Amino acid sequence: MTADWDASSVEIKSGRLRLKLFTTDDAEDVFAAITPAITRFMQWEPPRSPTAFAEVWRSWLAPILDGSDLHFVVRSLADDRCLGLVGLHAAQTASPEIGVWIRQDVHGKGIGREAVAALVTWASNDLNPDCFAYPVAEDNLASRRIAEGLGGSIVETRSNAKYISVIYRIPNLRR
Repeated sequence: MTADWDASSVEIKSGRLRLKLFTTDDAEDVFAAITPAITRFMQWEPPRSPTAFAEVWRSWLAPILDGSDLHFVVRSLADDRCLGLVGLHAAQTASPEIGVWIRQDVHGKGIGREAVAALVTWASNDLNPDCFAYPVAEDNLASRRIAEGLGGSIVETRSNAKYISVIYRIPNLRR
């Protein structure tokens, strides 16, 4: 990031959502939204306790401050409820990687699509990468539709311990 990067000033809004970079004040809300069901298509398992989650989120703080790895908390504009996270990993590269998880009780309402679209729009304008990488479990059809709706096309497949993933390339919206 540039010398004028200020993580505290970054806020992305869409029709129903507000995305702000994770802070320690978000830990309790984020932990409460993580369930085994939402991690089915994630490479990680849900943390067993707030203490275990603290080990994870503490590792996010320095990369957020330097702008290299960004974890945004997705909240409802209507009631400020935590709805999940959307991430922009390797944010300073030509092809940052997008990740998203949305709490189970709001699946099917377009929250993931809206959050990812808002992030892609912001990053296209503010960071201007060549494109975005969007890895998704091959069987996660809802998440695949998010990438495809943003003009993404499959460029690669990968295997991990839990599933086979397809990697979409999503274009920079400015190009």
